[in-house]
Amino acid sequence: MKRFGLASVATLLLVFMSSWGMWGHYTINQSAIFALPKPLALFFYNHIDFVAEGANVPDLRKYSHLRDRNEGPRHFVDIEDFGDIPFDSLKTKPKNAFADKDLQKWGYLPWFIIDTQKSLVTAMKGGRRTEALFIASDLGHYIADAHMPLHTSANYDGQQTNQKGIHAHWEALLPERYGKNYNFSVGEAQYIENIDNEIWEIIRRTHSLADTMLSIDKKLRSEFPAKKLYELDAEGKQIKNKFGQTIFSKEYSELYHKALNGMVEKQMRNSIQAVSNFWYTAWVDAGKPDLLKLDQANLTKRNAKQYNKDLKIWKRGKLPYQYLEKEY
Repeated sequence: MKRFGLASVATLLLVFMSSWGMWGHYTINQSAIFALPKPLALFFYNHIDFVAEGANVPDLRKYSHLRDRNEGPRHFVDIEDFGDIPFDSLKTKPKNAFADKDLQKWGYLPWFIIDTQKSLVTAMKGGRRTEALFIASDLGHYIADAHMPLHTSANYDGQQTNQKGIHAHWEALLPERYGKNYNFSVGEAQYIENIDNEIWEIIRRTHSLADTMLSIDKKLRSEFPAKKLYELDAEGKQIKNKFGQTIFSKEYSELYHKALNGMVEKQMRNSIQAVSNFWYTAWVDAGKPDLLKLDQANLTKRNAKQYNKDLKIWKRGKLPYQYLEKEY
């Protein structure tokens, strides 16, 4: 989830995998590479493992041994907590218009994305290869978070409405169970004229989905047999994954996934498109540097043929490379 305080080890395990989950973040960053124009795509493709695997690093900074206390608020923005400020006014306010102690509780995801985008432009312009790849990978994570409805809501895990566990169910378990049938091919990367407006519009559209995903789950839980809501072992005890999270039953997941009417897949596709757009925009704003010069020529030559093969796979909507570590 999103909050990090003086939590016990058990609590950390319960909330370890946040955002889109390991599978989702890997998938989004990997897919975004293939929507880029070829010169830029080939540069990212030379480092596809670095960029795709690195999509999970921001979550590791929160919950691994690093336990970075500054990391948590970068992943969310609880719109309701900002009070009666109209959305159009909120998006025009700089981050320093709010007290740091409030932003630590309410989150500052949009502002952090804007700052990270600027850092990516600087790294690309300066020809700092590793830095550019690292920042791009991080940026993909935060942009994907901005497409998860509960990352924009104070009711971030249904804790206010007795729907605990909905966060990981929606963003991690459902994609892991049904993602193999999703279509991950999106349009070509497009230049973003105004980064500030774009990220806030993403937040607006994402936040509009929060009530829908919560209300659907609320209704279904009221109708679904409580004893069948979670996976149980032979003794009737709830089964948990390796991070200590309860696992919703396949029957309930199927019901919820169907009732969402494609919402999870649409938000993953929107994430892929947005990540690619932001990466492409950073490259253009950096002056379209020849980043392939930063790689060994024989590396690019060796990868070019495989890139074309993988591009064909992706254009059919499939992933060239699957993330093998499972959460559930």
